[in-house]
Amino acid sequence: MIRPVVTLRRRRLIIDVDTQKDFLLANGSACVRNHRRVLQNIRRVMAWARMKNVRVISTKQVYDPGHSGNGHGQPYCIRGTEGCRKVPYTVRKNHITFVADGCTDLPRDILKTYDQVVLHKRCSNPFEEPRADRLLGDVQVNEFVVIGATTEDAVKHTVLGLLLRRKSVTVLVDAVGACDRGAAEIALRQMEAKGAKLAETKALLGSSSLRLVGVCACDRCQGRLQKKSFGVGA
Repeated sequence: MIRPVVTLRRRRLIIDVDTQKDFLLANGSACVRNHRRVLQNIRRVMAWARMKNVRVISTKQVYDPGHSGNGHGQPYCIRGTEGCRKVPYTVRKNHITFVADGCTDLPRDILKTYDQVVLHKRCSNPFEEPRADRLLGDVQVNEFVVIGATTEDAVKHTVLGLLLRRKSVTVLVDAVGACDRGAAEIALRQMEAKGAKLAETKALLGSSSLRLVGVCACDRCQGRLQKKSFGVGA
């Protein structure tokens, strides 16, 4: 019999989906189209989680060299590359990381001991990895708040998997990034139809004056361009 890994009930839990440099920085191999806006809001959510002591479960795509790129045009999130690394402010100091090895073992009450659990995966769907499937299925909270990338792929798989397991899910539409805007809009409608709540970051955190994202070196993120941002949920 598998013992429960979480017995502490918390009001909210952040699900941080693949907030990696290849997806969220301008020079990434599969950068989302609305990366500046998404990075601003991801940074705000993670700062709020630290301040409020809200726990975080993060997923991270990690592929071996030779990965095809799954339609993105070039390989991404390759093990050992800079693009595979998480954006720095999405990593809590007190965290634990598990590689994707097909196992289900996890310490009991893991979210009492650690502020963040980082789960590697060899695909976009976390529920295809036994350890991630177990943890996401066992956690008992009132609300899962989802951020990350990409809306039309990993975010959709994560949200639909949680809903299938009868979880209450809120997707922060301005804190999830998309490579294909049309596909992302369809994905959001699918998530909403299945029971997910769609909200903007300000509904959770209030308004903010944050403008610079503090990690991407492109002109727009550094404030050298004033081009209007756009994206899913705009």
